[in-house]
Amino acid sequence: MTRVLVLYGTTEGHTRKVATELGIALQRFGVEADIFTASPTAPGPNEYAAVIVAASLHAGKYQQSVRKWIQTHAVALAAKPGAFLSVCLAVRDPREETQRHLVEIMRGFLDSCAWKPAYVKPVAGALLYTKYNWLTRWLMKRIAAKAGGDTDTTRDYEYTDWADVRAFAREFAVSMQVRSPKPTSIVA
Repeated sequence: MTRVLVLYGTTEGHTRKVATELGIALQRFGVEADIFTASPTAPGPNEYAAVIVAASLHAGKYQQSVRKWIQTHAVALAAKPGAFLSVCLAVRDPREETQRHLVEIMRGFLDSCAWKPAYVKPVAGALLYTKYNWLTRWLMKRIAAKAGGDTDTTRDYEYTDWADVRAFAREFAVSMQVRSPKPTSIVA
């Protein structure tokens, strides 16, 4: 069975949820998925057929642990099929300027890490008001209001399109099966 490393960085925990659902979906499609948080002790890509990295975007930046892991393994990553999932709220903002800025942030991050994954996918995240400190809650409420989002800070809002995450897992799994060498059979 093909093995894929799903590595993630998270701040409030939602990207862990995305990585876990992605791993479960990959397994449904015949791909073994090992899920790890980005850290110096996380495994490298060498033992895997492919790598998916998911990171959450906050204030225009991804987790430093994700950046360091990618930079540490840049040479090995270049030789593997890969995907980068950017988990953020900007996905929900329909303004062209916002979408263009999101693409620039993702591209800039990957360029700075010297990684060019085959797939780059933005995934809608969550507004986790109940987990934020008062300052973050206030800031996120202002940002959400500006984008026409939810502003009731007494509850959390999850915007991830789980069917889309599973569809991506299927597409990635199919691409892995196409890339995997098939044993040749000899008919005598």
